[in-house]
Amino acid sequence: MWQHQYDAPVPTLRIPDPSAEDVNVTRQLVEAGKLLDISVLDHVIIGQNRYTSLKEKGLGFDT
Repeated sequence: MWQHQYDAPVPTLRIPDPSAEDVNVTRQLVEAGKLLDISVLDHVIIGQNRYTSLKEKGLGFDT
């Protein structure tokens, strides 16, 4: 299992939206994980007491 964390600024009162770079990094981590037999469970962006799951949105993960 891999946990990737970083601090991403989010404008006040907005749901954290994944950027194109967030999706690209997720895709790269998923592909690298396959080579190492490590599952990437999700990429979650947290900000302003809200979160966005890239897995739930189908971004960067195989469907």
